[in-house]
Amino acid sequence: MKRAIAALVWMSRMATLAAFVALMGTVTIQVLGRSVFNNSPVWTEELTRFALLYLAAFGAGLSFRSGDLVNVDIISESLPGEWPRRLRLVGAVLTAGLCAMLILPAWKYTSIGAMQTSPALGWRMDFIHASVLVLIVSLMVFSAARAVSILMGISDGLPANRMEEQQQ
Repeated sequence: MKRAIAALVWMSRMATLAAFVALMGTVTIQVLGRSVFNNSPVWTEELTRFALLYLAAFGAGLSFRSGDLVNVDIISESLPGEWPRRLRLVGAVLTAGLCAMLILPAWKYTSIGAMQTSPALGWRMDFIHASVLVLIVSLMVFSAARAVSILMGISDGLPANRMEEQQQ
C-alpha cells in the first residue's frame, strides 16, 4: 500500500508541477503581452483558467494528505485518548464517501463538455471539465488511503506534515 500511495503522490506532484509551469508560462506571456508588446494573446486568459483548474484538481489530494486543506481540528485534537484518531477516521471515511457519491455527477458534467469547445483555444470542454473529476477522485483516493491506514494501525490519521512535526 505504501508503494502505491508513494507512486500516486509522485504522479500527483508531477501533474501539479506541470499545471503550475503551464500557469506560470501563460501568465508570463500575458504580462509581457500587456506591458511590453501592448498586445496580449486572447488565448492566455483561457489557458490560465484551465491551468488553475488542473492545479487545484491535482493538488487537492496532496493537500488532504499534508493537512493543508481547511481543517477544523481545534476541538477534536483537544479531546482525550483515542477520540482525535476516531474523529480523523470518521472525517476520512466521510470525505471518501462524499467523493464516491460525486463521481457519477462529475462524470456526467465532464461528458456534457464533449459537445462544447472553448471560445479562444477551440479545445473540447470535456478535457477541461475533467478537472472536476480528477479533483474528486484524487481527494477520494487520498482520504480512503488515510482511512485504511488508520484501520490497519499503520497511522493515527494525522496529516503527513503533522506527523513530521510530532516526530521532531
